[in-house]
Amino acid sequence: MFDSPTIYRFEIEQPPSPKKNRRALSQTLTRVFSEDYKKIEGSIFDPRGERVKQWNRYFLVAALISIAIDPLFYYLPEVNVEEMCMDEDTSLKITLTVIRSIVDMFYAYHIYVRFRTAYDAPSMRLLGRGELVLDPFKISQRYLKRDFTLDLLAALPIPQVMTWLPFFDNSEMMSTKISVLYFIIIQFFLRLYLVFKLTSHITQEAGVVAESTLSGSVYNILLFLLAAHVFGSCYYLLAIVRQGMCWKEVCNLEEPACGERYFNCRFLDEAGRASWYQSSNITNMCGPETDFFEYGLVSDAVDFTVASLEFFTKYSYCLWWGLRALSSRAEEVQASTFFAETHFCIVISLTGLLLLAMIIGTMETYIESRTERLEEYRIQQMDTEEYMSHRQLPHEMKERVRKHNLYRWIKHRNVEEEAIMESLPLDVRRDIKHHICIELVRRVPLFEQMDERTVDAICDRLRPVICISGTCLLREGDPTNDMFFIMHGQLDSYTTGGGRTGFWNQCQIGPGDFCGEELLTWALDPRSTDILPLSTRTVTSVADVEAFALSAEDLTFVATQFRKLHNKKLRHTFRVHSHQWRTWAACYIQAAWKRYKRRKLVSMLKAKENYNKVNLSEQSRNKARIRETGLSLHTKTDRRGEIFESDEIIRTPVPKPKDPDYFD
Repeated sequence: MFDSPTIYRFEIEQPPSPKKNRRALSQTLTRVFSEDYKKIEGSIFDPRGERVKQWNRYFLVAALISIAIDPLFYYLPEVNVEEMCMDEDTSLKITLTVIRSIVDMFYAYHIYVRFRTAYDAPSMRLLGRGELVLDPFKISQRYLKRDFTLDLLAALPIPQVMTWLPFFDNSEMMSTKISVLYFIIIQFFLRLYLVFKLTSHITQEAGVVAESTLSGSVYNILLFLLAAHVFGSCYYLLAIVRQGMCWKEVCNLEEPACGERYFNCRFLDEAGRASWYQSSNITNMCGPETDFFEYGLVSDAVDFTVASLEFFTKYSYCLWWGLRALSSRAEEVQASTFFAETHFCIVISLTGLLLLAMIIGTMETYIESRTERLEEYRIQQMDTEEYMSHRQLPHEMKERVRKHNLYRWIKHRNVEEEAIMESLPLDVRRDIKHHICIELVRRVPLFEQMDERTVDAICDRLRPVICISGTCLLREGDPTNDMFFIMHGQLDSYTTGGGRTGFWNQCQIGPGDFCGEELLTWALDPRSTDILPLSTRTVTSVADVEAFALSAEDLTFVATQFRKLHNKKLRHTFRVHSHQWRTWAACYIQAAWKRYKRRKLVSMLKAKENYNKVNLSEQSRNKARIRETGLSLHTKTDRRGEIFESDEIIRTPVPKPKDPDYFD
């Protein structure tokens, strides 16, 4: 019997999943640098990450809504003027309870985020912000010792609970209801403190709360409206309190027939209340036109019976009163000697002064930022005018300078684009140039067949050029310093063939064309010297032109570094779109046509000479005509006896342009 063969099994050990690695790494590491946070990113949030920053902004909006909702609870009490009792707006209470409960969920989630947000620990690093502590126990311990108590008190649903308790609805004492409403203001100030604290934190992390001066002004105006909203609500509650105090004084005079529970509209059905109201003079004694009680600050609210109006009507009136009081710093309100009124006016005056200073400062900064460029432009114009007057420039030249400065101001608002680009990192500058120039450069037929790296190098070195109509970009016979690629506008290009008498070639170039191609030939020539080539054409703008310029130094660098420019495939494209080659081609065609006409005329005259040998006079005339054509009858003939020129080279008035050094 043979033993059964032994079977060996080889198992490949599978590496743990990335999630398990991340979880295990987060359990072993309690500190990590900020740049290494992504390696162990999990349930712990980075305090400088985008998720935390975005949540802080969302929570700031929710906190502003919450501190706007809390003062609305002061509008719950309302006065029944006909029965002289106090009731409450049940529908408003339900609405505020729902909205406040939704906002409280943001506070509860904010506490959870704080428990899961890492914090910076002291580090020995010379650069950076230190290490991030990732231990959940240490994070929770630190949060519990610092801000947990305030966040918990701010997250409690105090207004909902206090206003829905039975003693608030069934209380016989008005002072009990008022005390409950006053208790809400404590949590309001707590949440207001957290809003300012969160604003300071966002400013420290992101630099600013609002990214522009205008949005910062709007933010301060919203704070001003929020303060007016709060003071308007307090004004309404103070009007309720003062009217209740008047009722209480009348009730004290009529004891024991009167009780404070009579001023609660829930007890209108009591028998004693109806008889007391018929015998009492409370309507006249606590009415709008009374001398029995001095309402002072809230006299307007009592006169207009604001407490008995619809919600939106009385809210609008109280908001207007708050805006007027803050804008005038409580100068237009008249307070009585009542302690609460005087201190209420003091708080309004100080708050209005502070908020107005903030708004004026922010608006002044915004206006200065809007007019600063304009003022710089005016100063520059004054300096330019003084210079032109000092140099006694002619009027036409002054107008050209003014028109150029005005066009530049309209296009760029006096912003130095090159200075801004130079201050940026190299990769950012390259990406911006690629974004701005790639589509425009691809419109140039010369660059369509180039690879991406070469086009990127060209985009990185292009600089924008703007010029008004009548500006001379290139002049015939002057050194060519730049090669221009036209993006917008029309230009007039002409040449005289080096000053040749009677020679004139003119054409127009527009978007997608280029000029200064002599510079490209010079840059691609390995035997070229440092002397720049001379321009063969004069290029003048017909209208306002926007273009990109490539200097001789940059073009030489691109031609040296990127050998793809040395490609024969570019020969045809270069010749087709080069106006120098077009001029030579036109002159060549004209010279060839003239040679053809001349040869044809000689052939015709020779034929007539052969057929008219008898007529010597006609032969002499034909010879004279042949001499006029500049040809001799003793020219070479082919096998068929036809005349042809001995010099087959067609001579043109314009020399043939030099081709760039193309090679594969």
